[in-house]
Amino acid sequence: MFFTCGPNEAMVVSGFCRSPPVMVAGGRVLVVPCLQQIQRISLNTLTLNVRSEKVYTRHGVPISVTGIAQVKIQGQNKEMLAAACQMFLGKSESEIAQIALETLEGHQRAIMAHMTVEEIYKDRQKFSEQVFNVASSDLVNMGISVVSYTLKDIHDDQDYLHSLGKGRTAQVQRDARVGEAEAKRDAGIREARARQEQVSAQLLSETAMAQAQRDFQVQQAQCDAAVNARKAQADLAYQLQVARTKQQIEEQRAQVLVVERAQQAQLQEHEIGRRERELEATVRKPAEAERYRLERLAEAQRSQVMMQAEAEAEAMRVS
Repeated sequence: MFFTCGPNEAMVVSGFCRSPPVMVAGGRVLVVPCLQQIQRISLNTLTLNVRSEKVYTRHGVPISVTGIAQVKIQGQNKEMLAAACQMFLGKSESEIAQIALETLEGHQRAIMAHMTVEEIYKDRQKFSEQVFNVASSDLVNMGISVVSYTLKDIHDDQDYLHSLGKGRTAQVQRDARVGEAEAKRDAGIREARARQEQVSAQLLSETAMAQAQRDFQVQQAQCDAAVNARKAQADLAYQLQVARTKQQIEEQRAQVLVVERAQQAQLQEHEIGRRERELEATVRKPAEAERYRLERLAEAQRSQVMMQAEAEAEAMRVS
């Protein structure tokens, strides 16, 4: 028939055809009645209150320490489960817890004996790590793994810790006073430095502003000089251009006058020619015509006189 178990326990089947025994953690297994037997072992996590009373430390001061440990049988590791079955099969959880507790308490006492009260009190983490490491290496052979270990409490009956606390308190108070004085001193120094840096920064700022203003003025002067130079060049160029323009205008005016004079001369020549033509037409030609007429008339008269004289002469000769 089949038997099952939860994840918090393991089953061990032994007997007929089960050599070596079969171990099952959190599952089921087939068991033949009368020929095979089944046993269970708890895999629950056990919380142990590990107390070590009045243990003498390295300097002979007795103290009491209480630690809290979490342990469990490792069911996932077959070798550790087999070791746990050999050690604890048939035992109850309380019996397993008692064995683990005694083992842890023994290691805790041993580590306390090798450390001073100051070391245990001031460095609890170191103490816890040492107990955890030593106990883990021992309990693993029993199939038990230490899940965690924490130092819970330290006390003594000799007021050693109280005196240590007073000394520490006095030291802390002294350190606090010293720290406060140093803090005030450092604050004063930092304040003085801050003021000095502020003054230096202000001086640097004013110097930079003066330098910037001077540079600006220099640049402005250079810019003004360049502007004035360009303006002067522009004015000179303008004056030259005006002079050239005036000269060109005068030249053009002179050319215009020359042209006008030429035109006037031409007009005068035309007028003279016209007047000459008019004089020719109105005076010379009529005068020449009259002269021609008079010459023709005189010639005619002379011819007539000569003809008349010749006629008279002929008449005289004839008579």
